[in-house]
Amino acid sequence: MEKRKLKQAVALKYNADKDPAPRITAAGKGVVAENIIKRAEENEIPLHQNDQLVKELISLRIGTEIPTQLYEIVAQVLAFVEGVDEKIGKTRE
Repeated sequence: MEKRKLKQAVALKYNADKDPAPRITAAGKGVVAENIIKRAEENEIPLHQNDQLVKELISLRIGTEIPTQLYEIVAQVLAFVEGVDEKIGKTRE
């Protein structure tokens, strides 16, 4: 019998004009992760799957800035989100 992997999700918020670094706004596993994903979809927030990044971020407290060693990978995620926003003609605060 195949063991099912527990879903995990982390939400980040970043405003380059106000924030020195992205912050964790939500994180969880199982039902909590599913709710984070559902809310993102309902609000047309782009999703990006990166299991290794989630593994690194999920243990941090809500409101925490991401650690400096993760800046590069998170910058790639933010570039992905910006590209999606441009394709659909949206701007985010």
